Amino acid sequence: MVGPEGKVRSGVRYLGLTLILLVMVFPLLWMFRVSLMDVGSSIGMGRLLSGSVTFGNYVDLLGAGNLGRALLNSVLVGASVTLGNILFCFMTGYTLARFRHIANRLLFVSVIVVLMIPAHIVIIPFYVLMLKAGLYDTYWALILPFLVNPIGIFLVKQYVESIPPAMEEAARMDGAGELRILLAVVMPLCRPALAVLAIQVFFTNWNSFLFPYILTTSDELRTLPVALALLQGHQAVDWQHLMAGSSIAVIPVLILFIVMQRQIVSGVTAGAIKQ
Repeated sequence: MVGPEGKVRSGVRYLGLTLILLVMVFPLLWMFRVSLMDVGSSIGMGRLLSGSVTFGNYVDLLGAGNLGRALLNSVLVGASVTLGNILFCFMTGYTLARFRHIANRLLFVSVIVVLMIPAHIVIIPFYVLMLKAGLYDTYWALILPFLVNPIGIFLVKQYVESIPPAMEEAARMDGAGELRILLAVVMPLCRPALAVLAIQVFFTNWNSFLFPYILTTSDELRTLPVALALLQGHQAVDWQHLMAGSSIAVIPVLILFIVMQRQIVSGVTAGAIKQ
């Protein structure tokens, strides 16, 4: 039975968590509210609960064509990069975890070294490489360089090492080939880690601005963050349309997080308890 002191501590804890939640949610609510205001109206805090509500800003943006195309580009690029990372990071991480020889150890050391290199250092090499390969200002320039990342390899390797090899040996004794063991036995067991990897890669790619901005020039290939940045005027900022575009960018991420939150939690806490 919880005593009075325990109830007070619980009440203070929940009050603090509620305040933190309000601080984190308020900018999102303000963004959604501004996106529903008439163009040119005041965006002060006093107008949050008053004023008219209109969806015309969303209609204007999606009807203009550029933002709708940018949204489709972000979905296409984000989905392609996420699927590529799931496949390649899983195969590489499994190989590093199960086949222990000197070449794999050196490869894993190189993965750790790459983790220490800031991503923005490779902007110029990426730019030169895409130009020489004839891939500049194409979808391949937005997809190929990001199909695998060292964080994903490290995550999958550490997770595979926590899986008992006896399960794979049992499948081999039943006559299963290596590819079938990889896809039918190990991959389902790695689902929590792969879910965390997918969310992390998709979020990073969805919010990426610098690389898509540098590696493309045509409006048809712009992704959503770049299109939103170019939406701002030089003399004034159309806050209503800008917030509507930002809401369009945030809504898919929120939906994905809500749908995958159980997998995210299970993947993050997977290594917290030793079997």
